[in-house]
Amino acid sequence: MPDSGGMQSVEASQRPDSQVRVFALPPRDNVGPGSIVDGFLDALTSDDPSYAIARKYLTPKAAKAWQPGQQTVVLADGPNPRPTSRPDPGDEGHLYEVTGRQVALVDKRQAYRPQDRTYRGNLHLTQVDTAKGKQWRIDSPPEGVVLGASDFQRIYQSVNKYYYADDPQASAEDAPKRLVADPVFVRQWTDPLTETVREVIKGPTSWLGPVVRSAFPSHTALKSGVKTLTPDDANKLTVPLNRSADAASPSRCKEMAAQLLFSLRDLSSSSVEEVELERSDGRLLCALSEGGAQALAPRTSGRLDDQYFLDAKGRLVRMPGKSSSDREPERVPGPLGEGEQVLRSVAVSRDQDRAAAVSNTGSDLYVTSMVSGASLGDAVAHSRAKKENDGFSTPSWDGRGDLWVADRDPKNARLLMYGQGMADQEQVVPVDRLGDGARIEAVKMSADGARIALLVTEKGTTSLRIGRVERRSDGDGGTDVSVTELRAAAPQMEEVTAVSWAGSSRLVVVGREAGGLQQIRYVQCDGSAPTGQALPGLTRVSEIAASEDDGLPLLAHSDDGVVRLPSGAAWQSVLKDGTAPVYPG
Repeated sequence: MPDSGGMQSVEASQRPDSQVRVFALPPRDNVGPGSIVDGFLDALTSDDPSYAIARKYLTPKAAKAWQPGQQTVVLADGPNPRPTSRPDPGDEGHLYEVTGRQVALVDKRQAYRPQDRTYRGNLHLTQVDTAKGKQWRIDSPPEGVVLGASDFQRIYQSVNKYYYADDPQASAEDAPKRLVADPVFVRQWTDPLTETVREVIKGPTSWLGPVVRSAFPSHTALKSGVKTLTPDDANKLTVPLNRSADAASPSRCKEMAAQLLFSLRDLSSSSVEEVELERSDGRLLCALSEGGAQALAPRTSGRLDDQYFLDAKGRLVRMPGKSSSDREPERVPGPLGEGEQVLRSVAVSRDQDRAAAVSNTGSDLYVTSMVSGASLGDAVAHSRAKKENDGFSTPSWDGRGDLWVADRDPKNARLLMYGQGMADQEQVVPVDRLGDGARIEAVKMSADGARIALLVTEKGTTSLRIGRVERRSDGDGGTDVSVTELRAAAPQMEEVTAVSWAGSSRLVVVGREAGGLQQIRYVQCDGSAPTGQALPGLTRVSEIAASEDDGLPLLAHSDDGVVRLPSGAAWQSVLKDGTAPVYPG
């Protein structure tokens, strides 16, 4: 303990200590039903990989039938058990009700789904004969596992599995190798590497499944008898597969290995640099290094470090992403930088050859080249909205080269997609589960083109939703596009002001919780919130932008103009009178 010096304020962290491991204790002899219930619920929070101790609190029949992997119910403050009346007069057992406020459900595919509801489950106990006499045991446990949010954060970690974006216009072999992240939760103290490999091989979660494909053949699994996988001293991981993968072609095998390499790279405890896949007879199927995986399916498309925004005259300007903050922005070549049309918002294509821009009135959408001498041309689309606050949202490009924008005209609100940014390839995209009277305020496409982030205003509140982008052949050589299964991605936020993708499955959002002030925070696209503190605040942030490269600074538009947040630093001013900051996409 210090015995001199002044006091210093420190920021307390609410994050549970991930280094703490919990070991369950078996039931004590001759204790009452309440102690058995408490001991069982405590055992569910342990790091026991097979829940062997938790099963000791169950009758032999119940222990055999219980399936803890069926689901994990996450409660805000942990389960609260209380005894209730017996189910019928002839029952000599005891019935307990377990209650709590449920905040999420993790299904048997380890997929996380936010759920705000009251949880009620039942536990029934009976007496069984043991070597120590009659003892109370649970003969009817709740379905799956029930635990509190803090225990869930300590036990589980989020991992991105990767699959290939499905393209109805190409065969599986020739399809573009665009990887789509599929976040799941694995237990971090029970061999997360092997569990991650198993989850990748099983295939995508049910929500993402319709828009992605896995290179692993149907019914592929680890070879029978393989319990754990460990990389060797050269960080090479050998993965023995069953007979279902024996006939995989060399190119398909490398796609399989790339899925594993990218998924394991997102696992913090993994150091795998090469994957070898083995046939069921032990012969080599293929091998792939990290460099080979990056060449097969690049995680980023082109150079994405340039930062773009509008100056005081509504002209498009840019700065290299890793330049010093005192460097002056430069106008881009072409009509958008020359000020031929005063702009309100802009989106730069991922190859940085073109840009889509919305006029200052919000009524016209343009697409033009960013080269000297290019012409602005006619508007690609026109909105009939009467008010400037309506009209077109900020556009967004996906990794396929398609352009997305929302027309916020109250009389004709719609989501539009322009194939390759072409006016003659306009589609009005239907959005599933968009309530009557709801309006899309903002659109942000993921780089893979398989997911879309929407800010939706409904009943006076704006929330963040994530939708699945489905593409189906129309039979005439074209593709019908729709957005399906919208789900909440920031349920803890009462009002969301701005959003941007900040990686393969992470977003950065500006919003406020109920009764709170505006804050900037990272969230996962599955609705889970990474632990840790909110990002440094700003005054009245209206726009936010992040790069796929987490080494590049955040951009924001606030009362201080355009500012940026380099890693490990404070917010820095970029352009006092600037607006509409964006990265390519």
